[in-house]
Amino acid sequence: MRYTTLIDTQSLAGLLETDPPVLVDCRFNLADPDAGAQAYREAHIPGAVYAHLDHDLSAPRTGTNGRHPLPTPDALRVTLGRLGIAPGHQVVAYDQESGMFASRLWWLLRWMGHDAVAVLDGGMAAWSGEGRPDAHGDETVVTQHFTGAPMPGLTVSAAEVDRIRRDREMRLVDARAPERFRGDVEPIDPVAGHIAGAVNHPFSGNLHDGRFLSPQALRERWAATLDGHDGAQVVAYCGSGVTACHNLLALEHAGIRGARLYAGSWSEWIADPTRAVARGDA
Repeated sequence: MRYTTLIDTQSLAGLLETDPPVLVDCRFNLADPDAGAQAYREAHIPGAVYAHLDHDLSAPRTGTNGRHPLPTPDALRVTLGRLGIAPGHQVVAYDQESGMFASRLWWLLRWMGHDAVAVLDGGMAAWSGEGRPDAHGDETVVTQHFTGAPMPGLTVSAAEVDRIRRDREMRLVDARAPERFRGDVEPIDPVAGHIAGAVNHPFSGNLHDGRFLSPQALRERWAATLDGHDGAQVVAYCGSGVTACHNLLALEHAGIRGARLYAGSWSEWIADPTRAVARGDA
């Protein structure tokens, strides 16, 4: 069986015994960028390798391309091969619990044409909470030759967003918490608010007790946000293109397909002071 959105702990445990996937630990802490790697070394799912959000799953910042720019395809091919991923391999990504960082790797692999990738529902918290085995230290894997290439039509540029935000046939969806969307607070970026024309769907609304809602519950939760729009009319963004991937994963799991990512997101948008910013509710 190929897993393309989520996998539960029991199914993963079965795979580890019969047909082990490539396991990638994506734990990260925005306030402490070294915390994820330290947590990995202390305890991880046996066989997992570690991917760092800043170093492995993002490109260097320029000051105008956002806080977590997309890696170049060439750089990403090297990283994915180093993680032990080759065409046809089943990949399982996980983080501490919510999937907010693991969904970034999920989206990157799909962007590169690799669909056999799933996020562990409940993450390391669910795995360890069930008393399942763990390992310590660093793991080594055989480097593979990853040959994927970016799939067209999965991303949009800032210039395209400026058109999309004005188009009533489109839906620009912000994944950040409501207070950040409204501009009440802004703990990370230098400007508060949201892209004018966007609506808010916090990624946390995809979850209950650290696990994703069922496909039916996700469809019901998303109905008000979509307001009659289909997946192909949706563009997702967040602060830096990370939690927006969580919304894209939730949509895919719900069977609402075709949504795209504005990877630069809010942190890229505000780098140009001429771009339209709004505050308050949508």
